[in-house]
Amino acid sequence: MKKRLKRFYLFLQRESLLHLFAVIFTIILVSSALIAWFEPEVSFASGIWWSIVTLTTVGYGDISPATPAGRVLAVLVMFFGIGLLGMLSAGLATMLISRKMRENRGMCPSTVEDHIIICEWNHRAKAILKELRADVQTEQTPVVLVADIEEIPVDDPDLLFVRGVVCEETLERANLKKARTIIVLGDDTAEATARDAKVVLTTLTIESMNPDVYSVVELVDKKNEQHCLRANADEIIIGSELSSHLIASAASDHGISRVVTELLSSRYGNELYSMPVLAEMVGKKYLDVFIAMKTEHNITVFGIQKGRAGAFLPNPNVDYPVVAEDLLLVISKDRIKK
Repeated sequence: MKKRLKRFYLFLQRESLLHLFAVIFTIILVSSALIAWFEPEVSFASGIWWSIVTLTTVGYGDISPATPAGRVLAVLVMFFGIGLLGMLSAGLATMLISRKMRENRGMCPSTVEDHIIICEWNHRAKAILKELRADVQTEQTPVVLVADIEEIPVDDPDLLFVRGVVCEETLERANLKKARTIIVLGDDTAEATARDAKVVLTTLTIESMNPDVYSVVELVDKKNEQHCLRANADEIIIGSELSSHLIASAASDHGISRVVTELLSSRYGNELYSMPVLAEMVGKKYLDVFIAMKTEHNITVFGIQKGRAGAFLPNPNVDYPVVAEDLLLVISKDRIKK
């Protein structure tokens, strides 16, 4: 409680509202005492009510001065009230506008928790944000963007912006220690080698600050994958390699790129995701789980992952025993309601 009061006091002081509130408080006390003195039927407690009503120019009329001195006091309090309330309204409006401008320019530190951080802003970051908002699991998850741009690039109520190059200071302002996931994208303004080197250094910084955060990093050259693995990146996406595989597959199996695009997107069609094993299916064979998921939930199980960061088993043997720690890799139109 003491900390909250101290923060409130510092807030009023910082926004130059402390003196204004002190003047208003003083006028209320002095006018309450004077009206109780000038008007014998008005107590000090009733005088406080009268002072607030008159100062705010509401004027309910339940208490009204009858003596000349009381009426003069009422006129003075009204005039002061108009000016002071105007100053207070202007101060609050300025404060709110200033705060919004500071947020849009990435000057405010983030206080959200269990959030997703995106490092760098480009067309891929914009597409990632759209996909996150299309997924029911992350549609309202706070996302903090860390990028060296002028102001927040899109209108999203759950998007916060921290301006600056990606470094320890900006990651701290993005509240990395409380983040759930961080996505590190390459800097499009740098050439390939420098871009990957920057990603590796950023990953090292992230892992030193919060080893528990799940890091997804983007590389250009597969040769640099080992560097990211040594930096303890949890998941590495090599954009050029992924594109090459997709183009080659499309050349031999026409239309396959549309299938993959649909599965990877949360915005339309079926989607690809992982889910925990349902309690009633623990201990069953893969084939039994496959049939049950398809018949009961219209979900296709195409693989198993051994834990959140474990090995991937595509198309397991039919007699593979499914355990509680496994994750089912599935294709479905909608995520199953747990």
